[in-house]
Amino acid sequence: MSAPIIVEVRGRKLKLTNLDKVFYPATGFTKGQVVDFYVRIAPVLVPHLAGRALTMKRYPEGVDQEFFFEKNAPMHRPDWVKTAPIWSESNHRTIHFILADDLPTLVWIANLASIELHPSLSLAADIRTPTMIVFDLDPGPPANIVQCAQVGLRVREIFDHFGLKSFPKTSGSKGMQIYVPLNSAILPVKTSYEQTKSFAHAVARLLEQEHPELVVSDMKKAVRTNKVFVDWSQNDEHKTTISVYSLRAREHPTVSTPVTWEEVEQALKKKDAGRLVFEAKDVLARMEKMGDLFEPVLKLKQKMPQLAGLAAGSEIESEEKDDEGISIAAQAEAPPRPKKKTEKSAAGKRRKL
Repeated sequence: MSAPIIVEVRGRKLKLTNLDKVFYPATGFTKGQVVDFYVRIAPVLVPHLAGRALTMKRYPEGVDQEFFFEKNAPMHRPDWVKTAPIWSESNHRTIHFILADDLPTLVWIANLASIELHPSLSLAADIRTPTMIVFDLDPGPPANIVQCAQVGLRVREIFDHFGLKSFPKTSGSKGMQIYVPLNSAILPVKTSYEQTKSFAHAVARLLEQEHPELVVSDMKKAVRTNKVFVDWSQNDEHKTTISVYSLRAREHPTVSTPVTWEEVEQALKKKDAGRLVFEAKDVLARMEKMGDLFEPVLKLKQKMPQLAGLAAGSEIESEEKDDEGISIAAQAEAPPRPKKKTEKSAAGKRRKL
């Protein structure tokens, strides 16, 4: 292994170790390349991590070896690494989460072999107020991200109906995620996780009822074959979602990448999953060309719709529905479907801190 080196990052001295260790055996992508990627992507990544409790997913020996999640900041951290004390009900103690507020902290985290970065949906200063709603679209084989694109476009239609903007990104793994920014912490009335989770669950069930051949809202893996699981349960104070611009511990150094809705449409039209797969080098090139497509998620203020609005669409003209879309009105006006056992949603188990 290479000898440790001392670097200075914005006035902070850091010791980097084992930079030539191969973290992605299939491609030869090294720890040094992981650190380099995070340095170069930092201008668009750090704003999405700043102020949020961070869970690290560490792979000390590479992506094909054992990993572990780390929530509590290591004791050996530099004194300039900021943390946020948050009470953990399940552990009956305070956990000091890292706040990746700047480039030196991000480099230090990467040197810990934290390949994946999982931030909270809340700011640490207001941990019970989510700043967004998230839909995690997970395909059950043989379905893939093409089917996720189809479901994602239907999620967009629902929020278009409410006049809300939504933003897609790849998971960097098998599926994709749709983010609906709220940023209600800066509005007169805050939004709670209970509200966002209930609304996301209702949307997932609506999609499942309208498209039972494609969508499932039940968490049981047995019912996911060749369908897209719309995971609504991520909207929880005790859960995290992979950060935009985070590397993933896959065979190749893929990245959770923000995409345009036009790219999602083209992937569906061409039925080409490869159009929504991006590796580290691709994402750096996209950043140079496109900037941060996810910037509105941090800044756009939107009011969460009322849950009753999902069933109160009779005011919408039903003819707006076409074969490729979803109409809330059609859901409200159609005769009730006979319930199937597989349509019954199971409440997900919370992953406590």
